[in-house]
Amino acid sequence: MSTAPTRTRAWPSLLTRERPRPEAIRNRPGAWRLAVATVCFGAFMGQLDASIVTLTYGSLRDEFGASLAAIEWVSLAYLLTLVALLVPVGRLSDAHGRKLFYLYGFVVFTGASAACGLAPSLAALVAFRVVQAVGAAMMQANSVALVATSAPRERMRAALGVQAAAQALGLALGPTVGGALVSALGWRWVFGINVPVGVVALVAGHFLLPRTRSRSRVASFDWPGLTLLAVTTTSLLLGLSAASGLGVPPWAAVALLALAAVTGWVFVRRQEHAPVPLLDVALLRVRAVRSGLVAALCGYLVLFGPLVLVPQTVARAGGSEFLAGLVLTALPGGFALAATGADRLLPRAMGDRARCLLGAAVCTGTPAAMLVLPTGPGVLAAQLAVLGIGLGLFTPANNTLVMSAIPARSAGTGGGLVNMARGLGTALGVALVTLQLHLSAGGDAREGWDRSVGVLLAAALAATVAAWLSPARGRRPATQ
Repeated sequence: MSTAPTRTRAWPSLLTRERPRPEAIRNRPGAWRLAVATVCFGAFMGQLDASIVTLTYGSLRDEFGASLAAIEWVSLAYLLTLVALLVPVGRLSDAHGRKLFYLYGFVVFTGASAACGLAPSLAALVAFRVVQAVGAAMMQANSVALVATSAPRERMRAALGVQAAAQALGLALGPTVGGALVSALGWRWVFGINVPVGVVALVAGHFLLPRTRSRSRVASFDWPGLTLLAVTTTSLLLGLSAASGLGVPPWAAVALLALAAVTGWVFVRRQEHAPVPLLDVALLRVRAVRSGLVAALCGYLVLFGPLVLVPQTVARAGGSEFLAGLVLTALPGGFALAATGADRLLPRAMGDRARCLLGAAVCTGTPAAMLVLPTGPGVLAAQLAVLGIGLGLFTPANNTLVMSAIPARSAGTGGGLVNMARGLGTALGVALVTLQLHLSAGGDAREGWDRSVGVLLAAALAATVAAWLSPARGRRPATQ
């Protein structure tokens, strides 16, 4: 008689509580490596999806008879939703469990990917992409936090390097895999490929990810703060997209950027005085966190800018899309090589700040060389490989400085901040390089190259300054 109510009450617990790993896995000496490998599934899928979807634009235009501006919302709706939700989802994850949110993120992302592949119209596809971005935010807000809290402190940099390498691998394979899928099977399989990977990752995460040991309890959720943050990030990204040469009046771009500045200021002021803030502003007062977020934004600007610049440069020289993809592969290839191999080649006594400065120096020197060297495919691939090596040295060390300065109970919020900086850097890299190419469209091809590389050089210099201002070790704040 009493078993039925007990079983009924067990279902909510099964769905809302983190399940422990099997004891045989939890007690393994290298259990943290299994957790990091599981997080790499999400890191790989996120970047693969980011770089693969743009290859469907031609097929989508043909099937739905839509304009390029309408098709761009397939990517834009995803990016807007993702950036707006990273910090709020990180905050909720800190309170209710990072493993729980990460696994549910896989469920949402995988289900939405299947729906995207079956979308009957462009409007439905854009709507499913918004849902897909919700799942991606649940994964990405917790990916860095799960790695940072799973790995021993002395192995955090190496673990974050492996996670960064998985992102680079997804970025590198995107153009190749996307082109093959679209050509052989059609655009719907670009989304369908996420389904089997997501199912495998969900099962692995259930058994291999640790439960959240340190949580930050919240009595309520700051919905006005979420609204302000969403308006700020949406206005900023739309303003950047409008400024990058799209057919939008200049006043609209200025108005959107002004709105982003005003709502961003109001958001920060609210977080300072709200009883339960969405973002603990004490985190942003820590120099290691503040400078590290700026550096992360600049680093991803340098990483994603060439993804727009190189295909245009190769095409103007008469090269094919396949050649452009091969040349571009050198960038994430160098990134992955440095992110995973730096610990074996660099002195063990070399700290994170020193590695940031070394990587930033390489990232600064490479665009400077690109301004004077020829742009042939071979030379360009070598330059991109060196640039990727610099970013692979810089990014894991910078992320380690940021996450080391954030309390474990706020790791989800910190991971959300890091990924939001990455998202904004990605948007800036695409928008600013596109704008330079647009402004020089009627002139010499070399002018557009020089202007775009100048943007990358300025961002690399800013990352160098941010790394220089960062302390060798971050002091953890007394959070609210």
